[in-house]
Amino acid sequence: MIKKLKHITGIQTGVFAKPFQKGEIVYLQAKHFDVNGEISGTLYPDLDYSSKLEKHLLKKGDVLFAAKGSKNFAAWYEKDKIPAVASTSFFVIRINDKNVLPGYLTWFLNHPDIQAFLKRQAKGSSIASISKAVLSELEIPIPTIQKQELILKIFKLRNRERSLKQQIENLREKEIQNLLINTINEK
Repeated sequence: MIKKLKHITGIQTGVFAKPFQKGEIVYLQAKHFDVNGEISGTLYPDLDYSSKLEKHLLKKGDVLFAAKGSKNFAAWYEKDKIPAVASTSFFVIRINDKNVLPGYLTWFLNHPDIQAFLKRQAKGSSIASISKAVLSELEIPIPTIQKQELILKIFKLRNRERSLKQQIENLREKEIQNLLINTINEK
């Protein structure tokens, strides 16, 4: 089954706010995410609570899509211990179809073919931006929940494999550099 994103989700823009040193709500920005769309580091609340922000509070399972700039990615909001809102560089995609998993939608939006398609649709001369209209019309294939879960398991295992290979490469490089230094210091 294939459905347009607008038929399985609600899409809204993030909120504009000025973060402070301390607050009660986390203001999620693109800088909080790594290249894989994962939250990197510890998040600190940097906005004061207000009724204006209440309707923008993220819910567990929301998918954030970074639509502005050259670093477009989707991220699945799984944390719900600290209240958070997304900045205006994101669209907040709230799934309203029980047959779509947030992780699957995130994987699909991050797929290289979909990313390339969306980048071709981006408008703007100084800062490219993917519009809500383009995102809304995106067609999403929806397999069974079991297949979505399988796709996510395979994807997570592939990411783990990639991470382990990188760790091995880093350790190997360190070992070789140490051997070279030891060779210089040998008498």
